[in-house]
Amino acid sequence: MHEYFDQLTTEEINPSTQSIDECSTREIMLLMNDEDQLVPLAVRREIDSIAAAVDMIYAAMKNGGRLFYIGAGTSGRLGVLDASECPPTYSTPPELVQAYIAGGDTALRTAAEGCEDDEDGGARLIVEKGVRPNDVVVGITASGSTPFVMGAIRKARELGARTVGITTNRNTLISTCVDICIAPVVGPEVVAGSTRLKSGTAQKLVLNMLSTGVMIKLGKVYNNLMVDLQASNAKLYNRSIRIVRTVTGVSDEEAVAALKQANMRVKTAIMILQTGMDAAEAERILEQHEGRLKEAIRSVQEQTQEGREGPEPAGPDMK
Repeated sequence: MHEYFDQLTTEEINPSTQSIDECSTREIMLLMNDEDQLVPLAVRREIDSIAAAVDMIYAAMKNGGRLFYIGAGTSGRLGVLDASECPPTYSTPPELVQAYIAGGDTALRTAAEGCEDDEDGGARLIVEKGVRPNDVVVGITASGSTPFVMGAIRKARELGARTVGITTNRNTLISTCVDICIAPVVGPEVVAGSTRLKSGTAQKLVLNMLSTGVMIKLGKVYNNLMVDLQASNAKLYNRSIRIVRTVTGVSDEEAVAALKQANMRVKTAIMILQTGMDAAEAERILEQHEGRLKEAIRSVQEQTQEGREGPEPAGPDMK
């Protein structure tokens, strides 16, 4: 493994920041900002792999599968962050997108670096969480070799699950044992080996794209509005009103009334206002269209239009 770590770009010394300890505060900030600008470009080069992963996760979820993020340290914390934001943003059940970090929840606040070397622990986690063949397991590891993550990925494959690797290096161990490897190579870190910096930023961008892309494909976004959000606080309550108002053009009062009728479900409230249906019928039509609000509205409007036009009048030879 000594030779393996020696060839990682994230372990190299960055020539642009070799004298950063002699810089003024402003110069330090400029150097960091210069390096950060490389990250989106590195992610851009991995778009095809990211898109393939989104399609794979979407297909799995359509088949009753779930998404699991597995990581250690910064990588694990980023996975937990992404998973934890799916329920309030998209009203997903907590079990749909799950995330686990080496060392357990304690490691979210307190460094537990030794736990990342527990390969058997990663494998046990996959078994304990009941990973199935229709699930997708995403291993997040900057080095592409974290034993805890590798153990989880190998066990997931053994159980028949699909797998994705997110790393910020080329020619990694994880790239040899996943269905899709996403590897935005961001170059040496500002502080050599500190992968919470550019590598962490790249991982966050990729995770944003995976979860957001899947949720859009699942019909949880109308235009670019989060119409499946949970109004669990004042900000989200006000956002719900604003979304209903934006889509339908009604007043705040009318939006609130529709939301109350819809039990605060934004999609249902919009259906009520756009179609004149009651909440139960709106929910039924939405379910028919797998929650795709735009399709549901169009189907009702088309049926209404057909009803207005009626059958074509009979010709002279038709009785």
